[in-house]
Amino acid sequence: MIHKIKALYDEGRGSSLHAIAQALGISRNTVRKYLAMSAEAIAADQGQRGRVKRLDAHRDAIVHLLATYPRLTAVKVLRKLNEAQGDLGVSARSARRYIRALKETVNVKQARYYEPVLEMVPGVQCQVDGGELRGMMIGGRETAVYFVVFVLSYSRLMHVVASPRPVDTAALIRMHDAAFRAFGGYPKECVYDQTSLVVIAETFRELSLNQRFHRYATTVGFRIRACEGYDPESKGKVEAGVKYVKQDGLYGESFADFPALEAHLARWLEETANVRPHAVTGEAPQVRYARDEQAVMGAYLSPPGLAECGPPAVQTRHADKTGLIAYRANKYSVPLAYQRAVVGVLEEDGQLVICALDSGEVLARHPLACGKGEVFKNTHHYRDRAQQIAELEEAISALLGAPLGGRLCALLKATSPAIYKDQLRGAKTVLAAQQPLRLDLVAAVCDKPRLTATALRDWLAAYSTHPERLNADPMARVPQPPTPGLPGASPLARYADIGATRHREVAP
Repeated sequence: MIHKIKALYDEGRGSSLHAIAQALGISRNTVRKYLAMSAEAIAADQGQRGRVKRLDAHRDAIVHLLATYPRLTAVKVLRKLNEAQGDLGVSARSARRYIRALKETVNVKQARYYEPVLEMVPGVQCQVDGGELRGMMIGGRETAVYFVVFVLSYSRLMHVVASPRPVDTAALIRMHDAAFRAFGGYPKECVYDQTSLVVIAETFRELSLNQRFHRYATTVGFRIRACEGYDPESKGKVEAGVKYVKQDGLYGESFADFPALEAHLARWLEETANVRPHAVTGEAPQVRYARDEQAVMGAYLSPPGLAECGPPAVQTRHADKTGLIAYRANKYSVPLAYQRAVVGVLEEDGQLVICALDSGEVLARHPLACGKGEVFKNTHHYRDRAQQIAELEEAISALLGAPLGGRLCALLKATSPAIYKDQLRGAKTVLAAQQPLRLDLVAAVCDKPRLTATALRDWLAAYSTHPERLNADPMARVPQPPTPGLPGASPLARYADIGATRHREVAP
């Protein structure tokens, strides 16, 4: 074998590594290994190969196990051999090395045998499969999109129905209705994988069907055919269609909302997917369908009971103590008066409508979420923050009088707009604690360029302690209260005094 490898390679002037490996039935790594070895290393290697390894006696059993179960690990292969033959005294590391070398020389993968696929008869078969694409940008958010692809096996005419939520049996029935109406008829059979939406179980190829879907198929008149388990290649036409929808129809696109995505898919089907020449048939699916297949499709009318497959017109939900209801893994707010109450919900034009069960009055409308875990809250459903702020401003004006109270509130708002309500509440507490309340002190504080509730407290305390500062130079700063643990005034107060003194010295 080594001489053949060297001769075929011929110092780089002969066959490639890939060609040598194919000709000799070995891996390219083995070819590369022996080409890199010197004559002395090859001789030493051949001397070692004369030794008998413990697993050589079980070589055929190992090959049989790996051929039957290609993903078995070396450790499990060794454990099975020990269970069957007794302890072989082989370490896991030795087993790994032996099986790794064995895989280089023996093909242990099960080969799949393919047969040519005969062209289908027009109007006979439609292949159906679902897909999912995560990370789609819809309304500025990353969203998962679920869709079902329908491909007529003869013409390759395609239809796609998308959903913002995982597809259930009711949704799958509605999607079939949309596809058959788009095709203008229904085929004699539809092919599916073994999804629980269609097939509950399979035993010896005997199918237990989803009764709800089976009732729809029987009403329309098409047969249900399911592929064998874990065999997606048996419906390769629609498998290729799912990839085509993901890569060409949706990938790289973004949409303002879900109806925009649906409009894009309809336009893509009409202008691209169903009019381009198909790689296998060489014809546009729409042309092939109109010429050969449309006339032999079964006439389709939506079954009278199709509305029963959708969600009920009004469902009930119980609002929690925070005024939120749960609907399809998202939460939506209700007015304050309906917290802990039972309300009705229904979907309407892409919105979730919340209504009172007794009167039917519409309480709220929220956009339907496409993802999961989102919270939609209408601020009007809770106590109005503006009302709270107005009440606090009125309370402060009642304590100080309208002009001075307005000045104080405006200064607090300009200083801390993000926490204005909390600042008002703090200022009200500070003013209520000042007994008696001196308006001249508050007016002096309101002359400052910035003010917070805590600063208001400190300034009022400082002015109360040193009332003479009110008649001092307006640029002088009031000393701060002494720092705990330090005698006398704080360092900030001393710096303030120094600055004020310098100002008086240079003043004209």
